[in-house]
Amino acid sequence: MMYLSMIFFQIVAPILVLLVLGAVLQRKFAFNLKALSQLITYCFMPAAVLVNLYETSIQMSVLAQVGVFIVLFIGSQMILGHYFAKWMKLDRQEAAVFKNSVVLINSGNYGIPVAQMIFVTQPIGVAIQVILVIFQNMTTYTYGLYNLISATKSGKEIVKDFLKMPIIHALIIGVLLNVLDIYIPQMLYIPLDHVAEGFIAVALITLGAQLSQIEMRTMLNKTIFISCFTRLIIGPAVALLIIFALQLDGVVAQSLFIASAFPTSRNSSSLALEYDVQSDTAAQTVLFSTIISCITVTIVIYLSTILFV
Repeated sequence: MMYLSMIFFQIVAPILVLLVLGAVLQRKFAFNLKALSQLITYCFMPAAVLVNLYETSIQMSVLAQVGVFIVLFIGSQMILGHYFAKWMKLDRQEAAVFKNSVVLINSGNYGIPVAQMIFVTQPIGVAIQVILVIFQNMTTYTYGLYNLISATKSGKEIVKDFLKMPIIHALIIGVLLNVLDIYIPQMLYIPLDHVAEGFIAVALITLGAQLSQIEMRTMLNKTIFISCFTRLIIGPAVALLIIFALQLDGVVAQSLFIASAFPTSRNSSSLALEYDVQSDTAAQTVLFSTIISCITVTIVIYLSTILFV
């Protein structure tokens, strides 16, 4: 019960506050949601990813362990999403949003604060979450982006649109700046950092604005339920099997297990809005999984303290 209240008031509640703020502002001012989504995709997201990659210091031994786990875990989620979408006989657009909702995890504004709360005296737990954010960013703007583009286009158009995305350029530049230890002049870094810091707020406010146009009763559908069950229940169960198979233990195992239980990433909704692919369903899934996760994440945290001491 203590874990539940801590997670809700310190993690979920602040997210819900921004969602409500976005909903209230949308009701009053009727924002152009397409324009807001473009601002996020072409400005805030690239800046946030570049700064994150530039500032992160990664130990190679930990990166190797996390890398093997995340490849196996994300791969398993992709397979689950694919076959569940086929089993439900979803059309291309519905399948794209469903698969993204299963694979793309909110490791950033949800995962890192949770890690900071749990691993106060064990910095490695927080460092692992930072690594996971990088992997999730890469997955979001490769697999996740491909899903949405391929739902409306095909062939050369997919590759062309993919390579034009600023986030891909930001990933490459961020990695190169980090690996080569290149200094960014303050004149450029300060405004870049300001934009990156605004990403979470703008993204969540935009999501709240989008949600304000959705009837709550429409959230009660089979696709969203199965998506959340797969993301919040099956995901951690698969992660646990992978952790045991790799014989991971201690803080590394505990951190990875907890990370597997986080809800659907808000980026899945932002991208769906940008490409106009079932954006309402994507937004509903993010909201529903975030609310339900305050219970499921609490259970996973409790289990992690028992299994990995």
